[in-house]
Amino acid sequence: MSLNRRKFLKKSAVTGAGVALAGAGAAPAAQAAEAAEAAEARKGGRPVKRYELTVMGTTDLHGHVFNWDYFKDAEYSDKAGNAQGLARISTLVSNIRAEKGRCNTLLIDAGDTIQGTPLTYYYAKVDPITAKGGPVHPMAQAMNAIGYDAVALGNHEFNYGIETLRKFESQCHFPLLGANALDAKTLKPAFPPYFMKEFHVHGAPPVKVAVLGLTNPGIAIWDKAYVQGKLTFPGLEEQAAKWVPKLRSMGADVVVVSAHSGTSGTSSYGDQLPYLENSAALVAQQVPGIDAILVGHAHLEIPELKVTNTASGKTVVLSEPLAYAERLSVFDFGLVFEKGRWTVESVAASVRNTNSVADDPRITRLLKDEHDVVVAYVNQVVGTATDTLTTVEARYKDAPIIDLITRVQEDVVRAALVGTQYASLPVIAQASPFSRTSEIPAGDVTIRDLSGLYVYDNTLVAKVLSGAQVRAYLEYSANYFVQTAAGAVVDTEKLTNANNRPDYNYDYVSGLRYDIDIAQAEGSRIKNLTYKGAALDDAQQFVFAVNNYRANGGGAFPHVASATEVWSESTEIRTRIAEWVTAKGVLDPKEFASVDWRLTRDGSPVF
Repeated sequence: MSLNRRKFLKKSAVTGAGVALAGAGAAPAAQAAEAAEAAEARKGGRPVKRYELTVMGTTDLHGHVFNWDYFKDAEYSDKAGNAQGLARISTLVSNIRAEKGRCNTLLIDAGDTIQGTPLTYYYAKVDPITAKGGPVHPMAQAMNAIGYDAVALGNHEFNYGIETLRKFESQCHFPLLGANALDAKTLKPAFPPYFMKEFHVHGAPPVKVAVLGLTNPGIAIWDKAYVQGKLTFPGLEEQAAKWVPKLRSMGADVVVVSAHSGTSGTSSYGDQLPYLENSAALVAQQVPGIDAILVGHAHLEIPELKVTNTASGKTVVLSEPLAYAERLSVFDFGLVFEKGRWTVESVAASVRNTNSVADDPRITRLLKDEHDVVVAYVNQVVGTATDTLTTVEARYKDAPIIDLITRVQEDVVRAALVGTQYASLPVIAQASPFSRTSEIPAGDVTIRDLSGLYVYDNTLVAKVLSGAQVRAYLEYSANYFVQTAAGAVVDTEKLTNANNRPDYNYDYVSGLRYDIDIAQAEGSRIKNLTYKGAALDDAQQFVFAVNNYRANGGGAFPHVASATEVWSESTEIRTRIAEWVTAKGVLDPKEFASVDWRLTRDGSPVF
């Protein structure tokens, strides 16, 4: 069958330090401005040239083209009534272009594009874009068709390696920007730092708009295996301070930053790097000359955030649209031409909701073949389950479905270490309750069911930890729970995520038994920690089967990032789970489930 994913797309030329394009002529917004100027002139006032520019932005698309949940094999839906997918974004963008005039608009993105759904996994691993004569990436096809102008690199762009990223880049008709993604040897930009475009205004010089792209320093930790020795990722603030003055000196009238970095001023990796993970607000505050920032990475909805720059006293407007193409940020700029130059007079930001429009049939037609192939792939039956397994209570009760993950990881690592000096060490494993809704139903088990259990493209690493280090690891993990006094009412909706810690940064550890006493203060919660029925020996050595995100410092868990690594691989844990279930044929909790931990208060079980 000939699929449209095989169609050839002309490679865009992205060269030099940045990318510059010339815009088109004036349309509705500019015509309205000209009419206002003419009216002012007729009244005897001095004509003032004005121009209105609209910059639209998405972020953290994570492979969402359709309003479809591949894990549930159904249209996407949630309690809030959100819709997802670039097909919806395309409709919003078309409406705004019609309203404002396409020649007065710019469309950008703040990164995390090519990872996150079975659709993107399939074209990275199963039918990879890097193969000779391989397909064109669905995200490149969709974003080219919609007409993106520039996209900043996200950290998840590096999850499949640099070769896949470069192939994706070659298939895009827009530049991938990363002013702080530098060649490790030359310290020169490995990707275009900026994009510049001119917008023509009748009777006045063109308006020059620059987009500076900044990615996340955490890439150095999270995808260390791919980037170490090849790329380096300095801080956003210092690189913005370097590039913004250059863009202004090149004649930029408007400077927009597309930053794959949140606004909180915090880092999930603690002090492992000297650069902040979420520094977009600090960039606005510290670097003069920026008019607006499209924010990404944090998966939050921020319609408009105003930050005062401490050097200039000017207001910088930030906006972050909700991830997965659920929202579109819209920045409306008002410019005035005075004293021989264009000046930004006003900036306002808002978000548009994709649930307010229908899919653009042009996009759904374009990628129907790719979508259908992936739906068929994820619905392959690989085994049979004797019981229904679910993550509904996995955050606060030891759930068999998470034990499945740790058992697979233990088995893979044990097999890998046969014949090595570490083969005699006991293997323990970590896993997190990634989803609150995953379910493996009794009966047929599909790749879709297993993918829904492990939604990230993590790979497996084996490290050596001592008993004392494992204890510290568990104490840190237990900080996920809100301190709850004995006798207080337990509300499971308020029991977890203390200090805004996400579910994926809470870990089970298999092979041990322990209580988590949530009545105690942080750091003193792990009780009755045993190995093989005896109190844990602090000197005991373990091989720790851990995902690469955690192994590289993700979540800032103690000791694991600096621990000796004895084995690693590039096969996804999700794939290993599917292989394990396929080999067994029957998925029976009796083979892998055990109650290793429980929540207590002053020694009494919570549940």
